[in-house]
Amino acid sequence: MIPLDASALNDPSRPWHVTVLDEVGSTSDWLKQNAASLPVGAVVFTESQTAGRGRRDNRWIAPRGRDLMFSLLLKPAAPMESWPRVTTLAALAICKAIEAELPLQPRIKWPNDVYLSDRKVSGLLAETVSTRDEMRIVLGIGLNVNARDFPPEIHATSLLRELASPVVSELDRNALAHRLLSSLHTEFARIEDDFPAAIAEVRERSWLSGRQIRCRAEGREVHGRVLDLNEEGHLMLALPDGSSLTLTSAEEIRDVRM
Repeated sequence: MIPLDASALNDPSRPWHVTVLDEVGSTSDWLKQNAASLPVGAVVFTESQTAGRGRRDNRWIAPRGRDLMFSLLLKPAAPMESWPRVTTLAALAICKAIEAELPLQPRIKWPNDVYLSDRKVSGLLAETVSTRDEMRIVLGIGLNVNARDFPPEIHATSLLRELASPVVSELDRNALAHRLLSSLHTEFARIEDDFPAAIAEVRERSWLSGRQIRCRAEGREVHGRVLDLNEEGHLMLALPDGSSLTLTSAEEIRDVRM
């Protein structure tokens, strides 16, 4: 196991200030607790996360030293009403980083997961945090890199597992992390004027397009066929009664054909 190296990840051409912790409960919780004393652009990675979580407080389980678990402290250069775009841009950045490093074709499962071969390989969780002076975003990212085995109840995979190559025993997490940070920096810059073009690239990588899904949204169960993403990256559904519905967020999204 090659450890993460903060010195290799701190690049003066990018705005990130990287710290690597050996173990922490949650990288996002750590950033939220220290947000007032940290600069925008602070990034914390950890080798072991004991209380990682995703949406709805689901646990994010990862073996020590095998994957990438990190969070970023952000203050987007855009009005706050545009801040939800950060998750969409981050998902696109993760896909592009994977594509640049490996012969894989990741897909975005709206609103905040990345899939390979119909299994989750990465998840994102964005939360706002208030300091004395301003609002910021803490964006948590988990990417399964070298993990090989997952509990049967967890529909997940890893980059190494998807490569299916007997000659590769471990992927270079430092190279992947470096690529991810570069890709995130590039995509976040598109939050305003270039966001329509970014959405077009997200559409090309949509895992949900054309699928019949069930989900929880607006306090009820919704069933429909995914039509598209709108200009804000919200999900557009065709409902069984012939009407349409646009979702700004949803939970428990399931492909009813799987």
